[in-house]
Amino acid sequence: MSGSLGQTAPPAAPPSPAGASANPGQPPFGSSPVSQPTPNRGMEAAGLSRLAVVVRLLEQIVPLLGVASEPGKDVIKSLNALAKHVPQGSVPPGVQQSTLQSLMQQNQQMQPQIAAIRAMQGGAQPPGGGAMPPSAAQ
Repeated sequence: MSGSLGQTAPPAAPPSPAGASANPGQPPFGSSPVSQPTPNRGMEAAGLSRLAVVVRLLEQIVPLLGVASEPGKDVIKSLNALAKHVPQGSVPPGVQQSTLQSLMQQNQQMQPQIAAIRAMQGGAQPPGGGAMPPSAAQ
């Protein structure tokens, strides 16, 4: 060894596993995406539109239940929490209308499945409910 007496070479760093970073505070190379994920604004807008419909429905429920009843108080509490996310006019009426139509159409499409589930569970059909009686199906 050349060099002055009393000095030793620093110990060699142990070999790092494949993909490990030389800098301890950074993730291994290639493990982080080039860009961070961004929220899907279309999904968020659709969710807010549906939330606006729910808020309007809850507003219509309050007078039916009464503000002094326990369910009425809970509906008002829910309204206070939800309405701040969809202030009046933040979702255009046309968007609310199309959202409501879409939900109604989805409900109509699901009626046969709901009726089948109720039949398997032995539940009674509501009056005017979706399925035909077995004698009429033949």
